[in-house]
Amino acid sequence: MPPNIHAAAEVVDEHTHVPEPVHEPVVISDINANKVLATSVSPVAEAEKPAATSTPVPRILVPRSMLLLTVLHVMAALGWWHVFTDCDRRTFYHAWLWGIASGLGVTAGAHRLWAHRAYSASLPLRVVLMIMFTISGQNDIYEWVRDHRLHHRHSETDADPHNATRGFFFAHCGWLMVRKHPEVRRQGAKVDLSDLLADPVVAFQRSWFVPMVLSWSFIIPSLIPHLAWGESLSIALLISTARLVTSLHCTWLVNSAAHIWGMHPYDDHIHPAENLGVAIAALGEGWHNYHHVFPWDYRAAELPGYGANLTTGFIDLCAHFGWVWGRKRCHVTSSKGAPNAREMAVGSRIQS
Repeated sequence: MPPNIHAAAEVVDEHTHVPEPVHEPVVISDINANKVLATSVSPVAEAEKPAATSTPVPRILVPRSMLLLTVLHVMAALGWWHVFTDCDRRTFYHAWLWGIASGLGVTAGAHRLWAHRAYSASLPLRVVLMIMFTISGQNDIYEWVRDHRLHHRHSETDADPHNATRGFFFAHCGWLMVRKHPEVRRQGAKVDLSDLLADPVVAFQRSWFVPMVLSWSFIIPSLIPHLAWGESLSIALLISTARLVTSLHCTWLVNSAAHIWGMHPYDDHIHPAENLGVAIAALGEGWHNYHHVFPWDYRAAELPGYGANLTTGFIDLCAHFGWVWGRKRCHVTSSKGAPNAREMAVGSRIQS
């Protein structure tokens, strides 16, 4: 990362022209992004960080997870075959819209709202985001956030649940097929999740996760095409599964491809990279070098516009209707003469 770059998080104030700072400006040019907390710019104490490399541990396979992933992928392959052969086009468009909704549940909900607290949302919107996230089938919010905060705190170490230094396949989906590294369990127990425990929406989803995910990810999206326009129930179920598996891979690419390929304009000493392809597939989550350096920014990117960041557009739209407030964003400033320094105007404001 260029020297002399300063970063400060501020709240996008919808009612006044003076942004409300939520963090004191800190110099982070010497802070590696894997030391940045998920909800703060404070570095993790060195004593808490596990060694980047350690004695390898045996990879113990989890047969149940492997069987589940295998069955889902076989059903998804059959679903895509029906998409290109004999399904009603409305079934495909319905599945695509359902997939966008589930993706926003992951990006705007589990990631930017609950994991990073990058903005605040009303209770009705949190309920909607919880349901949209449930459609994605990516575990419950509590576990997802725990793993993600741990990933930011110990990125690319043994305590990272999907450590990209263990290879593309492991970071993509292999980590779901083996038992967690002991460091993941040890450091995961230290992650502060008190804010999630205090949210009744998160608590409700965690208590009813299995029936909710079966209903919202499989039963309801299969029944709608069947009852609305007479699609075969079996075809509707297979296409719903194809939608689920496709959205899973779009999310997994953030952990794998965006940690291996791309540019590193904000910190070239870390693995997370700016990857346009991943940004498009994951609704704006591919600007990963920026995100790991400035994790509290609700946009998860510096670039303006919504073309490759649909999630930011969704959050801004919700803010327009008053369902979202307190959007935090990072402003990067630099001292004169700093090489390759990126500058953003401090004090700019999003009109509501």
